[in-house]
Amino acid sequence: VQGTGGSSAVSKCSAAARGYIQDRFLRLLAGRRRRRAPLIHRGYYIRARAVDHCVQDFLLKTQSLPRTQILSLGAGFDSLYFRLKDMGLLHHTVVYEVDFPNVACQKATLIKRMKELSALVGDTGREGLGAITFSGEDYKLLGVDLSELSELERTLEEAGLNNEVPTLLIAEVVLTYMENSRSDALIQWAAEHFPQACFLLYEQVHPEDPFGRVMQQHFRQLNSALHSLAQYPDCEAQQRRFLGKGWTECSVMDMNEFFTCCIPEDEQQRVQTLEPFDEYEEWHLKCSHYFVLAASKGMEPSWTPLLPSMTVPRHAGPVGMAGSVPAAVCARLSGTPGLRRYGHHSVLIKPNMILTTGGFGEENGRHCRMRNFHVLSKPAGYWKAVCMTQNIPDKRWGERLYHTVSCLSDTQALVVGGRTSPTSAGLGMLWLKFPETCNASDPDEVAVELVSLQPAAEAAALRWRHSTTEMTFKGEQYLFVYGGRSALEPVLGDWYFLHTPELSYTAIAVEGPVPESRHSHSACSWEGGVLIAGGLGAAEQPLGSVFFLRELEHGFQWQTIETHPPLVPRYSHTAHVHEGKLLLVGGVWFHASSVPGITVIDLTTGLCLDYVINVEHLEWPLMLHNHSSVFLPNEKELLIIGGGGNCFSFGTHLNPEPVTLSLSSILISH
Repeated sequence: VQGTGGSSAVSKCSAAARGYIQDRFLRLLAGRRRRRAPLIHRGYYIRARAVDHCVQDFLLKTQSLPRTQILSLGAGFDSLYFRLKDMGLLHHTVVYEVDFPNVACQKATLIKRMKELSALVGDTGREGLGAITFSGEDYKLLGVDLSELSELERTLEEAGLNNEVPTLLIAEVVLTYMENSRSDALIQWAAEHFPQACFLLYEQVHPEDPFGRVMQQHFRQLNSALHSLAQYPDCEAQQRRFLGKGWTECSVMDMNEFFTCCIPEDEQQRVQTLEPFDEYEEWHLKCSHYFVLAASKGMEPSWTPLLPSMTVPRHAGPVGMAGSVPAAVCARLSGTPGLRRYGHHSVLIKPNMILTTGGFGEENGRHCRMRNFHVLSKPAGYWKAVCMTQNIPDKRWGERLYHTVSCLSDTQALVVGGRTSPTSAGLGMLWLKFPETCNASDPDEVAVELVSLQPAAEAAALRWRHSTTEMTFKGEQYLFVYGGRSALEPVLGDWYFLHTPELSYTAIAVEGPVPESRHSHSACSWEGGVLIAGGLGAAEQPLGSVFFLRELEHGFQWQTIETHPPLVPRYSHTAHVHEGKLLLVGGVWFHASSVPGITVIDLTTGLCLDYVINVEHLEWPLMLHNHSSVFLPNEKELLIIGGGGNCFSFGTHLNPEPVTLSLSSILISH
């Protein structure tokens, strides 16, 4: 548990070094320095902002009082006191920090040794007595085990804490490491001990969805299990916990809500542009698995709550499910190397033959960008996998992620865009050529050829997280390239009509309201036009719109498809059309109470139904984002290949094997 504190200090320090948070004291307290990934920086940024928001609000609302106190429980190597002191916010506030005796001793030694720190505290020269390892005028550092309440109370009193003074208690990822009976007792003790107090809690939530399972497993492996999750699995349970233990007011938000509601737009944009970033799914999942809670009692009404009541509709309202879809592991494909990947693309190149290319995954026991092609074929009633390594010129293929592949004939498919790293320009287009008589049991090699585009069409390829859709106009075949993002533009809203097979850029008139820019949306061919659904918009907010690009006599028209109930905004899903129904598969949304399963939209009536995926027969968490899916209409089955991602600091999760979803019960023909 103490190790997690040291690790988080290093992460906060790295985030400060990159400009996410302004804090010159972290580097003095963190000890070792290590540069973390952008995803980790964002995660620690939002944590710091949530705590700071509540602390500064408390200080602001109580500034006219003669005296206030802050009691930081399990403070570790946190710099809160030094930051507040440096900003001149502690005129009449004393900060008490409590942690394990050895942690408190280490921190006291650090402070005494560092001129910058000891000068701020104004070391009184009084050596720490017993559990009081450091004692300044307005800063006391205590070494006490939080589960020993009588010892805690005695030491606080000895250090000068006055329980009649309005007090803010802070527990930042601390209580969850204690047994529930002990953390509950601490929450109740605080309510009984302080007549006027606020309690600020920041910790994890939602243990049972796929991301939550990976998160729990990580902390178990560190031998620091998250105890509170089983009894308090969501924000509402935590709220009931505090209200039932003596606190009279309690507001709570997950971090997606906090980022959207409490961080000004210009600050959101500043953070979004600090570093090249392309891990939106994991960022939003991380944020839906952490919450900030502010409880209070005895405070004047004008002082509470420290968190605003939700100004936007709560994301967390449960999504009504119309039924469930069974998931099963593909027989005989378990353990197939090379299909554990994300950000790849899978496409049906012939009946019962699926080509998978690119992405990031696992090869020969290590994580890397995937160079090999994989073919899944069904020669005798079951799927088998073949890895194809030959004839792929490294430089041309470029190990790309977030590209698209469109099968344009019996003998060729077109690869469009994709990236290596988020700083790279898009990767242009490639032809993949395969023999007409490609044998399913022993597929021949796939030849790779660079496409030379006219200058007018080049920009169509320099993007990723876009869509490419086959369509027709006046009987001619076109490829419609839409949206995505590039190294320069975080979100694109443009489109290109490329006449196939020679891929010449064609100007075709389009009327109607232009959809807002997006990436990580879905696009399907339908009735000669294109259906665009969902995606992530300019403010990194999921979109819930569905558009149809419909053919008219002289061009196309954007039409909005109204869905009812409204489609829950999502992105990073896949989509298929079957008999007038649009099927959306997986993705990421902000409704933390469940993960997206299958959504069926009737394109005639607009009726929108959500189905949960029943994973009871899978032994591992099924992450349905950054996956690919192939719809097999004869079997009314979806084949899910790959999926997953880098789960914050909890490790990379790759769905270990392909999965089939049986849709026969929800696609009953009327």
